Amino acid sequence: MAVEAVIFDIGHVLVEWHPLREFDRVLGEDRRKDLFANVDLMGMNAKVDLGAEMPLVVRELAAAHPEYKDEILLWETLWLDMLSPDIPQSARILRALRAKAVPTYALSNFGKDTLALADQHFPILTEFDHRFVSGHLALMKPDPAIYAHVEQTLPQFAPHSLFFIDDRAENIAAAKARGWQGHLFEHPEGLAKRLVDEGLLTAAEAA
Repeated sequence: MAVEAVIFDIGHVLVEWHPLREFDRVLGEDRRKDLFANVDLMGMNAKVDLGAEMPLVVRELAAAHPEYKDEILLWETLWLDMLSPDIPQSARILRALRAKAVPTYALSNFGKDTLALADQHFPILTEFDHRFVSGHLALMKPDPAIYAHVEQTLPQFAPHSLFFIDDRAENIAAAKARGWQGHLFEHPEGLAKRLVDEGLLTAAEAA
């Protein structure tokens, strides 16, 4: 099945995302484990990904857990450190696809204000034909509705012609259930090989 458009996830595909690493660095592993066991920081982040403002939900959670207030507030302080580093080969692959006029899109669980901040530090994130962002859509992967929205917005592409890159197996499975092609991202070298195998790039272009 010929690929006509490539859709990238952002976190762990173009830019790494390591909240545990940064909390370990600042708090130490034992204190971090205690914090994450008693406070639903990832649930808070899901609210941001669905459109809530990060400063608001961070402060709400801190107020609900005063014994962990300072640690919870680190989520906002450390946010850019958690979103690092970038993945240079992935950026080169995206730009190589665009140079060959392959339509490229982003489909990501990402907050509105956090993506605006990320854009300032990682310009590659703005280099898509269009971005489908959960914070703007109030829909998150792997909900089938967000994939349906992509299909409705891009009616020029049949589902089987869409090639989706994501680091989470459940997100790839949801895309494949709709007929999309998918690649589970583990490292950029694997993505490069797959795109060469698909005939979208040469080995030199994907390097």
